[in-house]
Amino acid sequence: MIDRRRFCCTALAGSALAARPALSTEAYPSSRPITVIVSYPPGGDTDAIARLFADKLGQRLKQTVLIDNRPGAGGAIGNGLAGRARPDGYTLLFTPNPFTTAPLVMKLSGAAAYDVLGGYEAIINTATQPLVLVCSPRLGIKTLPQLVAKARAGATVSYASPGAGSPMHILGEWLNQAAGVKFSHVPYRGVGPSVTDVVAGHVDTAWVTFGPVRQYLDAGKLVALAVGDAKRSPLAPQVPTLVELGYKDVVVSAWNGFFAPRKTPAAVIALLNEHLNAILQEPEVVEKLATFGALPAGGTPKVLAELNQREYAVMGKAIRDLGIAAE
Repeated sequence: MIDRRRFCCTALAGSALAARPALSTEAYPSSRPITVIVSYPPGGDTDAIARLFADKLGQRLKQTVLIDNRPGAGGAIGNGLAGRARPDGYTLLFTPNPFTTAPLVMKLSGAAAYDVLGGYEAIINTATQPLVLVCSPRLGIKTLPQLVAKARAGATVSYASPGAGSPMHILGEWLNQAAGVKFSHVPYRGVGPSVTDVVAGHVDTAWVTFGPVRQYLDAGKLVALAVGDAKRSPLAPQVPTLVELGYKDVVVSAWNGFFAPRKTPAAVIALLNEHLNAILQEPEVVEKLATFGALPAGGTPKVLAELNQREYAVMGKAIRDLGIAAE
């Protein structure tokens, strides 16, 4: 059980509960339901977390909030659609951080093209999801140094990711470079299939979020070797970070958040930010996010905007230096 008070305080940090601009037109929302575009199919973590927030937001706004799944091109189809929507607050985008990196690893054009830094208004960074490297006990490995030593001795070691260009892929290749090894990348279409195959022993290791592997870690069917955050995760405080293990610059995590089309009124952004910060303080939401391996974030729109800009620069450099491209 995670410490609710600790994470509720996190959500409060820098929140926009202070005075917000008054709406200059009709009260928002009043004319029609709000649509939240999710750039991934139903059934995954992103979709489930989006539905959690949509339900809570609808209750607070006393307005219907609908989820519109628009998968395709690694999330780019839905992202582009949201960016071209009318900027009136009735179309929002809920997305994980491949939103930032997809244009850096894919050649996007037409409906899939979008402007990461200039095409959207940030609303709120809703949660973070630490990345963890896991392996099957069948591998006979209990620590990352043992795994690196195995690879350096000439053994072939593979790692799964939920797709080329994903944060997990970037982290895997960054670790390869830092450790001077070549763990072979095996891209999957989503986290679920990669977890299934590492449990079955078809692939040696996988970079994943905690949610899909928690039951296997608890049952001893997987071993956690390292996390990609700068600090240990409260979801698994016994697992060391890559930084601790000597890879001081290798830091990658997953996050998600809400955006709106560029030029959406500031008063609408402030209202949504206020309500979503409040939602992140609800114990039920904190507990539910933990089942997905997610920790509540929160804060002002500026927090998300700066996170997006920083990741575009840092991950962009890593992607170029490592030669990562969508396959």
